Amino acid sequence: MLKGSALNFLMKHRSAVGLLVICASTCVFAQDAAEVHAKRFPQITMENVPPQSRALAQEIVAISSVGLAGPYNVMLRSPVFAERMKRLLDYLRFETSLPKRLNEFAILIQGRLWSSQVEWYAHYPLALKAGLPASVADDLKANIRPRNMQPDEAVVYDVCMTMSQQHEISDALFQRAKAVLGEQQLVDLIAVSGTYVTVAMLLSLGEESSPADKPLPFPEKAR
Repeated sequence: MLKGSALNFLMKHRSAVGLLVICASTCVFAQDAAEVHAKRFPQITMENVPPQSRALAQEIVAISSVGLAGPYNVMLRSPVFAERMKRLLDYLRFETSLPKRLNEFAILIQGRLWSSQVEWYAHYPLALKAGLPASVADDLKANIRPRNMQPDEAVVYDVCMTMSQQHEISDALFQRAKAVLGEQQLVDLIAVSGTYVTVAMLLSLGEESSPADKPLPFPEKAR
């Protein structure tokens, strides 16, 4: 039982005490929420990366806008897969026959289809730097068929969207794509599109997100 002086103090300052109780409860809730929304895979760093993956991790941080976060944090759980996937991504990012503008557009298409925070955050600026018009990328983000696309951009959009949604393309679309891109670029387009489905799946599996200090590209998808 409270003594008289303590009871008088609590009654006199009951508003402030109530506020403290609310704040304390809020802090506990926030802590619980942080634990619930913590990464499914604890973040790998250069300090705790598996020894057999250290050289690969150094290669990743040299080129990655998210460091060892994003898909790499998930991939590195399987060291052999991570090494081979990184080599594939190197080809698809830096050696592909597809022009960089179209390559990044294909990646953004999967980023939009999957509402992938990391894919969009990482590749939107790369696409613009490569020459993709901001209006095309912004229409894509708004789930609008981009207006004013160049013929090759329209082919990339139609092939990637149709393959993703219908799992096949018509003979007419194939012939149009082959005429605009050629055989190798068309194959590389399918390769980058499918590979970034895998990347989006890895990101979804790990519930990886874009950097905490940056706005989410798709806030409606935030946990």
